Amino acid sequence: MRTIKVSEIADNIKEMCIEANHFLSKDMQEALHKSAAEEKAPLGKQILCQLRENLQIAGEEMIPICQDTGMTVIFMEIGQDVHFDGGVLEEAVQEGVRLGYRDGFLRKSVVKDPLIRENTRDNTPAVVHYEIVTGDKVKITVAPKGFGSENMSRVFMLKPSDGREGVKAAVLTAVKEAGPNACPPMVIGVGIGGTFEKCALMAKKALTRPVDAGSDIPHIKELEEELLAEINKTGIGPGGLGGSTTAFAVNINTYPTHIAGLPVAVNICCHVNRHTVRVI
Repeated sequence: MRTIKVSEIADNIKEMCIEANHFLSKDMQEALHKSAAEEKAPLGKQILCQLRENLQIAGEEMIPICQDTGMTVIFMEIGQDVHFDGGVLEEAVQEGVRLGYRDGFLRKSVVKDPLIRENTRDNTPAVVHYEIVTGDKVKITVAPKGFGSENMSRVFMLKPSDGREGVKAAVLTAVKEAGPNACPPMVIGVGIGGTFEKCALMAKKALTRPVDAGSDIPHIKELEEELLAEINKTGIGPGGLGGSTTAFAVNINTYPTHIAGLPVAVNICCHVNRHTVRVI
């Protein structure tokens, strides 16, 4: 059994909130640079170059990459041989977010009640997903999610007979309806299978997979590649102003499902697709 102080969790989450809002992950940086070099549409290329310049300024001057610093989504993979000491884990996680947004001077965008709409003034509560895994370590993924793209996400409860083509049609429908509103180039997270809520969670987590790492399942990797090619043929392009770079990647996660269902969730993220990962 390994003991971890909850204060260590809070400290790391604080730093990760600041890091994720100021620096893109290496895979996202490379995708942006590659697309800027390869985009043929003049206006699309100009926008990609501006996004690249924005990224550089954000890092050098410690200004957030985007003014929407998001609602914080956190994935916690906790080894079953870990014991937490010094307080309540959930409280420590929320404290880390609170301190990160305060000390990082990040915009607070969370309202306490979805109808009354009073701002909590510290960007809490975060949305936290816990998973118990083997081992004695804790893997933390912090992914601030802006709502320009979040609002464009969809869940489709397809019939089993819709099959592979139905899944493709659902993803393309979501992307086309999102158009410029999701701040393209996008990263498309897709969850297939499970239940109504499981497919949505898989789609969200798919956004944290590196954009240069395809699925380990051959036929799913093939589907990812087909969808990416078709999405980039839509002509939506950078900023929604035309071009061949509408998406950087399509990341698909799957799970077993019921004989009577084919749930599909599409969680779209904008060109920054912020996330950072640490293992404690």
